[in-house]
Amino acid sequence: MSAGLPFFRYHPDPLASGSIRAATETCACCERSRGWIYTASFYTAQDGTGRFCPWCIADGRAAERFAGEFTDSYGLDGVSEDVLREVTCRTPGFHAWQDPHWLVHCQDAAAFVGEVGHTELAAHPEALDQLRTDMRLDGWHDEDRLEHFLASLGEGATAMLFRCTVCGAHLAYADAS
Repeated sequence: MSAGLPFFRYHPDPLASGSIRAATETCACCERSRGWIYTASFYTAQDGTGRFCPWCIADGRAAERFAGEFTDSYGLDGVSEDVLREVTCRTPGFHAWQDPHWLVHCQDAAAFVGEVGHTELAAHPEALDQLRTDMRLDGWHDEDRLEHFLASLGEGATAMLFRCTVCGAHLAYADAS
C-alpha cells in the first residue's frame, strides 16, 4: 500500500483490490481532495455518492456522518461489537458481483486479500478445501460439476480470498454474476 495512507487491518491493500484509487475527486465527508478516493459500495439511506477519502473511512467519520456502512454485517457472526464496527464502518469494502460479505475465522474477522481465480486459490489449499466443503453444504453434490466450477474460477466466477488475522489460515467464498 502507498506510504501515508491509513492502514486497514481487515483490508490491508485496498489499492490492489481496486477499492481505493488515485483520484482528484473531493471527499464527500471532509470535502477535501487528498489524492485518493474510495470506489466500492457504501450502504446508506441518505443521499450521497459514497466517494470518501481513506482517512474519513479509517476514523469512522464517513460512516457516522452519512449513517452508513461499507460492508454488510452478514457473515460476521461471533465477532465482538468492536470488530463488527471496525469492519462495517472503518474498513473499505470491496467490489463483488453479489453482495460482498466478510469471512470470520478464530472468532475474528479475516483480512480481505483480494479477488482470485483458480490458480491463485490453488496456492492456498486450505482455502480451496474450505470453499469445496462450503459449496457441498450449499447443494453442490455433483463432484464433476463442482470440480469443473472450481477449475474455472477466474472465467465468469471468482473467489474472494481472505486470511485469518489470528492463525494466518486462508479461506474463500465464490462470487459469480
